Amino acid sequence: KLSHLNSLPGEFPYVRGTRADNDWLIRQDIEGETDEQKNANARYAIDRGADAIGFHVCDNFEASHIDILLKDIDLKKIEVNFLSCPGRALKVAAALVDYLKARGLENDFRGSVSFDPFKRLLKHGTKFPKDMVAMAKELMETVKDVPGLRCFTIDSFMLNNAGAYITQELGYALAWGAQWLTSLSDAGLKPGEVAKRIKFNMGISSNYFMEIAKFRAGRMLWAEIVKAYEPEADKCCCSKMMLHAVTSQYNQTVYDPHVNMLRSMTETMSAALAGVDSIETLPFDIQYKNADEFSERIARNQQIMLRDESHLNKVVDPAGGSYYVETLTASIAEVAWKLFNEVQDNGGFLAELEKGEIQKAVNASGVKRH
Repeated sequence: KLSHLNSLPGEFPYVRGTRADNDWLIRQDIEGETDEQKNANARYAIDRGADAIGFHVCDNFEASHIDILLKDIDLKKIEVNFLSCPGRALKVAAALVDYLKARGLENDFRGSVSFDPFKRLLKHGTKFPKDMVAMAKELMETVKDVPGLRCFTIDSFMLNNAGAYITQELGYALAWGAQWLTSLSDAGLKPGEVAKRIKFNMGISSNYFMEIAKFRAGRMLWAEIVKAYEPEADKCCCSKMMLHAVTSQYNQTVYDPHVNMLRSMTETMSAALAGVDSIETLPFDIQYKNADEFSERIARNQQIMLRDESHLNKVVDPAGGSYYVETLTASIAEVAWKLFNEVQDNGGFLAELEKGEIQKAVNASGVKRH
């Protein structure tokens, strides 16, 4: 008698997936000393199986850097994500939009520019020094002509890596997203348009079946949250959760790093079976050194084995109908929804961050897990 069992993949509330296939993207975040080196490393990764990449933007970013970073990268086939501090996001987005318009790629581009002003409060306990709502409105105006460009990132993988339980990560991530919907709709923007610019970057713990259930429950709850804001147009599209998954650093070891391959493999598999949009499998040795060509190749190949050799992309929501996973999905949704409502009743995600309540709860979970 679970209500969510009556939907198919690609149908509201998207518990079974936001699309009718399971072709997730293999993502690799690119390192390098210079923009030219980052571009070369990105093209190397793409030639060897990556179809989504992330660039860390330098402090002295200028619009000309976009030309170098994206040289010879086919933006019709490759998803590109730009990672920067929130104060630089507007400049990066403007440069990227100008680059795309000059080449007629506005409707072909897929990717994101990370604007996450909440990260300072989470990591350092200090407020973002600028008016985040004003910046967000300007960012929305900047990216309006590029429909596939997401600009508000919900980086809940930080909660996962700090020791949060699965239901905590999900509940707080939903409140995080709702904070954007509330703040920007109060500022005069349409909630449906805001929802289409939000991207969830979530962690994957080693609890295999519960992670499958977490992602399924997350899509269902987010669809209901967006629906509650009564978006004016394109209700189906804006209710879909754009979901990127990153393997955990919380459980990685420096003593026997090859064990990390086993842990990240099952984590990657749970996200793949749950139908996320893209996955980044972290190299097994990043806890004690910069990843090298070998560890990055292994990380890519872990996903290639699952997608192209084990054919996990050929079946949509294989867990659908499993008594165990469906019951887990409902249970996780119930607990995460309760936490979400507690945050909302206490003033919302930002208010709870400013009081330190979310940080306190996650840190307490990390201590218990140790």
